[in-house]
Amino acid sequence: MTTFTIGETDFLLDSEPFQVISGTLHYFRIHPEHWADRIHTAKAMGLNTIETYVAWNAHEPVRGEWDATGWNDLGRFLDLVAAEGLHAIVRPGPYICAEWHNGGLPVWLTSTPGIGLRRSEPQYLAAVTEYLERVYEIVAPRQIDRGGTVVLVQIENEYGAYGADKDYLRELVRLTRAAGITVPLTTVDQPMPWMLENGSLPELHLTGSFGSRSAERLATLREHQPTGPLMCSEFWDGWFDWWGSIHHTTDPAASAHDLDVLLAAGASVNIYMVHGGTNFGTTNGANDKGRFDPIVTSYDYDAPIDEAGHPTAKFHAFRDVIAKYAPVPDLAPTARPDAPTFDVALSGEGDWMPASTGAVADDPATFEELGHLGPLVRYDVDLPAFHGGAVLAFAEVRDLAWVHVDGVPVGRLSRTLHERALAIPGGTRLTVLVEDQGRVNYGHRLGEAKGLIGGATLDGAPLTGWTATPVDLASAAGTGAGTTGRSLLRGTFDLDAPTDLFLDTTAWGKGFAFVNGFFLGRYWRSVPQRTLYVPAPVLRAGANEIVVLELEQAVEPVVRFVAQPSLGQLEE
Repeated sequence: MTTFTIGETDFLLDSEPFQVISGTLHYFRIHPEHWADRIHTAKAMGLNTIETYVAWNAHEPVRGEWDATGWNDLGRFLDLVAAEGLHAIVRPGPYICAEWHNGGLPVWLTSTPGIGLRRSEPQYLAAVTEYLERVYEIVAPRQIDRGGTVVLVQIENEYGAYGADKDYLRELVRLTRAAGITVPLTTVDQPMPWMLENGSLPELHLTGSFGSRSAERLATLREHQPTGPLMCSEFWDGWFDWWGSIHHTTDPAASAHDLDVLLAAGASVNIYMVHGGTNFGTTNGANDKGRFDPIVTSYDYDAPIDEAGHPTAKFHAFRDVIAKYAPVPDLAPTARPDAPTFDVALSGEGDWMPASTGAVADDPATFEELGHLGPLVRYDVDLPAFHGGAVLAFAEVRDLAWVHVDGVPVGRLSRTLHERALAIPGGTRLTVLVEDQGRVNYGHRLGEAKGLIGGATLDGAPLTGWTATPVDLASAAGTGAGTTGRSLLRGTFDLDAPTDLFLDTTAWGKGFAFVNGFFLGRYWRSVPQRTLYVPAPVLRAGANEIVVLELEQAVEPVVRFVAQPSLGQLEE
């Protein structure tokens, strides 16, 4: 029986020292038909292990409706890792961060009245117990001591940055062991003393998360993990992007140097990310540390394997470093070829926003109160008579609101810009379309409500009598007369065979794009991302359809597919 244990100074594989050289792939960010390819390419870089988070809200978006098939088939993903002769690390959370919406926690969980997130609170622990038992049913039989390749399982995630509830951590350990997990258990935190102290237990193996100053960070980690192997289980080789910022990159040579320092010290490593993938649909997270910053659709992460699955300069730099410490397969993945380039004319089909429905309430209902998991809700209220302009104010807008009076656009309110009020002209009917731009994935704003928060006033007087209408994007292809700046656009194109495409969005304002019914994600004229990745498996030989739901103003009714992605790099 093959075993994986922790020795005084090393990880041990059948009693022999073993240096983990791992990379992160998130199965839920990669089309399932691409899983095997991405794993194979990661192996070609010299990795001996693949790590993944488990996203609870991908598996159970609605309470009690657990899904482990298709995109959520964690078992198949782990089997593909094993088929490549690689080991696996599983990090089930329940909280994962990962720049993934709500940090991986389901909305039904975080909106439960009175719940205490990420601590030993009964409602939370009851739900977490059910979740972990389901995950471990998949993971336990695939452990290395049962003929599989799973060698490590992580407890919680970066917990020291959030809390210090040791009873909570102990309960997670108890659940994990009771479910048959026998491999070593780890925790991860940034190598800051207070985080390392708060986020682990004596029986758990501490690892670090960092992307530079490797020797210094390993020394700090060693102070808190005095025996056993040192491991950077999140070696940040790039970074994520958010709307309104730049495309973040790291120098391949500098990242390779820090990787070299880690491996030369005998430390194990997990590269975060080896391949980032994509926040398809509206799965992107957001951060709020005084400014709300929603994450873009691409999760390329400037990783060694790019968003479309091809090696970059960083791939080759890392491969050269790894070859100094471990065997590297004689595999040569090809560089990304140019994608087909062509234009597609789009026909406008009018306004897609649904008619106002629903019960009347004093204050606008939140997305959670409506049980709505989509990104848009329409709010309506009758206006009292007034002369001239009046100031419309909300306690808070989460996250972006387009304001109309009698169907005419009068302004936009942005949470990112801390906007909560604007002057509106007189009229009879106020309509506000609100977009959830991404749920906060880090810190103490996890699980916050979305929509128009805290009621509304008009010139200081309460504005009551609201209806709230969820927008179902899948059936939002209305054929009304249309409203300025808001339309549904549709077009068709033919392909000889399925192939990866890059959809240029620079001619559009803000909205959502679909190909053959597959939800590619959000686009926005705000920098940095300028293209959307279209994976080949969603396409077909022959006719294909593209649908664009535009929220603001498309410059021209045309789709352009371009040869290469544009994620914000400087134009040459």
